[in-house]
Amino acid sequence: MSSNNKTLVQLNNAGFRQNGKWLVEGVSLKVEKGKIVTLIGPNGSGKSTTAKIALGIYKNIEGNVEKYTNKIGYVPQKISIDWTLPLRVYDFMLLTENIDEEAIDEALNLTGVIHLKNKNLGNLSGGEFQRVLIARAISKKPELLVLDEPVQGVDYTGEIALYELIKKISDTLNCGILLISHDLHTVMTATDHVVCLNGHVCCSGTPMDVAKNNEYKTLFGEKASQILSVYEHKHDHVHSDKGEIKKN
Repeated sequence: MSSNNKTLVQLNNAGFRQNGKWLVEGVSLKVEKGKIVTLIGPNGSGKSTTAKIALGIYKNIEGNVEKYTNKIGYVPQKISIDWTLPLRVYDFMLLTENIDEEAIDEALNLTGVIHLKNKNLGNLSGGEFQRVLIARAISKKPELLVLDEPVQGVDYTGEIALYELIKKISDTLNCGILLISHDLHTVMTATDHVVCLNGHVCCSGTPMDVAKNNEYKTLFGEKASQILSVYEHKHDHVHSDKGEIKKN
């Protein structure tokens, strides 16, 4: 179904109303191959709702959604697991889909957790588990990857390492990524386009465009805007899977 067009999904003035109340409205955006689009905004601003509109989970929407691929990977914000079960990472990768072992190994390698393949899920750290979730989502090489708060439960250095991983995945697989984050300063170094939501689109553009926007400053304050200037900083180092600094 994927076209030669670089656009994978496009929302045109999209919105969703539940029990007579708008969860989000008037959202227009597009995700292209090899590009990362980040949705930011306070809690309850409609970020997850917008992602679900893009995924086609919500049907009775305002506006419209144009999808040009069915090859989609998704990491939800919350996932229910019985941590008492003796479930290995490898078993978890196979829970809902039949994936060959070579594809599993490739995905675990790309996310830096191949060494955890036979480890029990309950013994993973927050950062390790997030990497396994991402590995599961990319195991079938999606063209579009939707990540809802993928760094939750991870410390600051781990967050930086995860965002660098997300950029690496986009480059390696040439997939488009729709990323949801409340973490403003670390995500900006790894995104191409930002959409700031608060029930509607407050502003959008490059990270620096958004950082300078008055509506963004009103939502998050001048301090957050200053933090975003890190986007222009060119790192002379990368972070290991554990968040440790390694020189290029």
